[in-house]
Amino acid sequence: MNKVYIETLGCPKNFNDSQMAAGILEDAGYDIIESPQDANIIMVNTCGFINDAKVESIDKIFEMTEVEDATLIVSGCLSQRYSDELYKELPEVDIFIGVNEYERLPEILSNHKDGLREKHVSLYEKEMHPRKRKLDENAYSANIKISEGCDNHCTYCVIPSIRGPYRSRKIEEIVEEANYLADSGVKELILIGQDVTNYGIDIYGKYNLHELLMELVKIDKLKWIRLMYCYEDKITDELIEVMAKEEKICNYIDTPLQHSSDRVLKAMRRKSTSESIKNTIFKLRDKIPDIAIRTTLIVGFPGETEDDFDELYDFVEESQFDRLGVFTYSMEEGTPASRMTDQIDEDIKEKRKDSIMNLQMGISNMHNQNLIGKTLEVVIEEKDEEGVYIGRSQYDAPEIDNAVIISTDKEHNIGDFIKVEVYDAYDYDILGREI
Repeated sequence: MNKVYIETLGCPKNFNDSQMAAGILEDAGYDIIESPQDANIIMVNTCGFINDAKVESIDKIFEMTEVEDATLIVSGCLSQRYSDELYKELPEVDIFIGVNEYERLPEILSNHKDGLREKHVSLYEKEMHPRKRKLDENAYSANIKISEGCDNHCTYCVIPSIRGPYRSRKIEEIVEEANYLADSGVKELILIGQDVTNYGIDIYGKYNLHELLMELVKIDKLKWIRLMYCYEDKITDELIEVMAKEEKICNYIDTPLQHSSDRVLKAMRRKSTSESIKNTIFKLRDKIPDIAIRTTLIVGFPGETEDDFDELYDFVEESQFDRLGVFTYSMEEGTPASRMTDQIDEDIKEKRKDSIMNLQMGISNMHNQNLIGKTLEVVIEEKDEEGVYIGRSQYDAPEIDNAVIISTDKEHNIGDFIKVEVYDAYDYDILGREI
């Protein structure tokens, strides 16, 4: 039997694609395995969003070329974006496929001839037809892609040219997949897309995320539903009302704001303004008092002045975000921002990033200290040592947010939900004991 190993880099949307590819291959009779050394087919699902991600992807491809007698496939965003260049520069790779070819993988592999190199990269499909995914063993948390592509065309971003325009999936199709995931043991459903708040505008003529959520909360086996990639200008009053009302929807929202200076936001071609951002944060906290708001920011965007940065710093200090990440601006060829003349030195970008992250460290520590003495519901994610487990609360997304370090004399399985009383806190993690 053909044994396939899949290495995935980049964002949760890429992991979703890899799970779909694994499901398609398994249905076609391939064996998905955990070690590249035992595989005769290796696929590297790459990220091509920013320069650091490109470097990581290329390094991983070279690492996989060392596995002997294996057919090497490179897929994903980097392959979609640079297939011609990669085909010339990486003769070790047997097959390049883009982000729209996963359905065709069995056909491509069955027709592949040893010694011949191939490239399969096509434009997006108008409709999405996801297949059942192969989940990790004992998966208790899973992403569900509710849309593909993006219409925002921010001046720094290449996603629309890689993934195509925005396409929503139908509500009934998403609910069907969510039921499949719940029946497979998934308790936490994480809604993802390039912009989940844009959901429905193309097929229903309105922002329809709140109606989708009202259908998903009806699935009995789901315990948490989490929202990622929400654009501030499309966080509607209806969405906030549903979040506040429905217990299954985590009191958590990820909204990548990128900046707070109106001048920089306009140059980025963002639709938010400083005033609209502050109003939305107020609404969220007014309707959902214990909500955890996560955001990401970009510092060092072309033309960002000291005054712009000072405004951003003051905004972070004032807003007291529960979770925050900062990126330095990455010049991506083909984007309008890459052609701007007032590029900023790398050392200035790094200083600005460090300044905000140091500020945020203190804010995070304060939020965590305020949890001491409170009881949280926590999902167990790993067992560290005897009597010590690591988990997270509804206020934390997997892989990117804070952890809860739990002491208990009880035995638990990964994916169990338990009650924990917080007794100590650090900058990003908290300590608790099971009650």
